[in-house]
Amino acid sequence: MDAFIETCNNLLDGKVMVEDNKPDNNTVNKLDELYSKIDINTLDSETVRKVIQMVMIKAITQDKIQANHQITPDTIAFIIGYIVTRIFENYKSLSILDLAAGTGNLLTSIMNQLHTALKIDVKGVGIDNDDSMLSIANINAQLQNKHDALELIHQDSINNLLVNDVDLVVSDLPVGYYPIDENVQNYQTKASNGHSYAHHLLIEQGMNHVKQGGFGIFLVPSNIFETKEAKGLLKWIQDSAYFQGLLNLPKNIFQDNKAQKAILILQKHGNQAKQADQVMIGEFPSFKNTKDFQRFIAEIVQWEEKDLLSNHK
Repeated sequence: MDAFIETCNNLLDGKVMVEDNKPDNNTVNKLDELYSKIDINTLDSETVRKVIQMVMIKAITQDKIQANHQITPDTIAFIIGYIVTRIFENYKSLSILDLAAGTGNLLTSIMNQLHTALKIDVKGVGIDNDDSMLSIANINAQLQNKHDALELIHQDSINNLLVNDVDLVVSDLPVGYYPIDENVQNYQTKASNGHSYAHHLLIEQGMNHVKQGGFGIFLVPSNIFETKEAKGLLKWIQDSAYFQGLLNLPKNIFQDNKAQKAILILQKHGNQAKQADQVMIGEFPSFKNTKDFQRFIAEIVQWEEKDLLSNHK
């Protein structure tokens, strides 16, 4: 991963960085020859993003990177992007926040989809506490010519955020316990005893930074409401947001059924927002089963039009 960051910085700078005579002249010449074959300016944003994603998948495997730092698969990113595109299809501009931006793959994928489908101005803010991940997110933004459209912040997302409220918060949430109990005293989703779930806290934090009537779309464990800690999360949702949907992703895309994830859709109170007449709860069929998959997508579209968006447009 460090080699990838250095190579991309060389490409962006237009020269090989040499420090303490490393790399040596022979290596610099070889790198210059390889770099001369690449013209980033001829590549569109999606091509650049996919190339970076492919390299990162290799780095994740080779460097044995922890699960919470792994990339959101494109299939899932496209599903979330499709849902988002339908929700915001009448907007002239859009602001998005990702509290666990990582390499920026999910955020830039959705930004690209929105820009392509709706031809609107999309601004993004990505936050992460891992500087290596954020370095790659910065490379992602620069190589995709998104440095003006994407602001990246290196900090713990549980702490106070100095960001403006956004139309949408979207995030593939890290799962597990948050270790610093003193930072969560003002959170309603904190545990009554011991450490709190980081993904619960980040859902609350995200929705606190969404405009009235805005949306939060989170990738969460599919059993998020089945744990003993779920009571506090459900109470907070009841008081602060409309629970609009929970869509389980196919079990067969996860190595372990216990690792199955779902797309959680929340809407903040205010600005004519209302509880959908029917909460959308279901499970995607296998992505390999094209007919059933398309049928389920059609059901989501119908639900968005009939139940979710009647007061949102």
